[in-house]
Amino acid sequence: MTRLVGSRAELHEALAGRTGRVALVPTMGALHEGHAALVARARREVGDDAPLVVSVFVNPLQFAPGEDLDRYPRTLDADLEVCAAGGVDLVLAPSVDEVYPGGPPEVTVHPGPLGARLEGASRPTHFTGVLTVVAKLFGLVRPDVAVFGEKDYQQLALVRRMAEDLCLGVDVVGATTVREADGLALSSRNRFLDAEARAHALALSRALAAGRDAAPRGAAAVLAAARAELDGAAGVDLDYLELGAPDLGPAPAAGPARLLVAARVGGVRLIDNTGLELGPDLPS
Repeated sequence: MTRLVGSRAELHEALAGRTGRVALVPTMGALHEGHAALVARARREVGDDAPLVVSVFVNPLQFAPGEDLDRYPRTLDADLEVCAAGGVDLVLAPSVDEVYPGGPPEVTVHPGPLGARLEGASRPTHFTGVLTVVAKLFGLVRPDVAVFGEKDYQQLALVRRMAEDLCLGVDVVGATTVREADGLALSSRNRFLDAEARAHALALSRALAAGRDAAPRGAAAVLAAARAELDGAAGVDLDYLELGAPDLGPAPAAGPARLLVAARVGGVRLIDNTGLELGPDLPS
């Protein structure tokens, strides 16, 4: 049975005496099938009898002034249903005061150079907020495994780097992006798209698919194919299209790589990405 806890004391009491590797799926709520897939992956990682914790917390530290903190959907009752269906043991849904007693923290986690690129270029304080709350959740839950979705790929890369650089002892696992039948990546923000904007948003997944199909011909072909889908796409205000290594360093001459895209569609900021296998660049 899924148990809801809201405080540190309740969490520690609920985990006391439990055996097995502890799994954590950090979320901001508004859970959908993509989150259910994260829960399923976490359960596979630790087995049927180990504790599985899902956190539901809309983290104010990662929202800059003027961003959509107040508009972010809060659907705890529905979230509990998703967690119960997935066999989650504990749902940690703390208040802001419980996570940040005394107000915003004086010590935070700096994301380093990667945190200033891509999403960080337009949201310069975002990843400090993300990494700080994830570090706090790791400290509260003490998980052995934490599962994050690949849709927020830069976040995944930064959490992995933080866990490694700070010796946190957490195995950070990435789970494959879940998509609608038409290719649109599942996101809590999709609910803000009207029918026209949603149709326009499909240009992002089409661009990624075109880039992936072109990957055997090299990096230049990947970017050209993706841009051909985005150039002139109705209703799409492109922020970035970038090809990099799996750790988001420079793209390799050949081998595994990651293609990332971000754009505003109907006033909603959407991100997506795909993994691909680069062949060597062919002569033009």
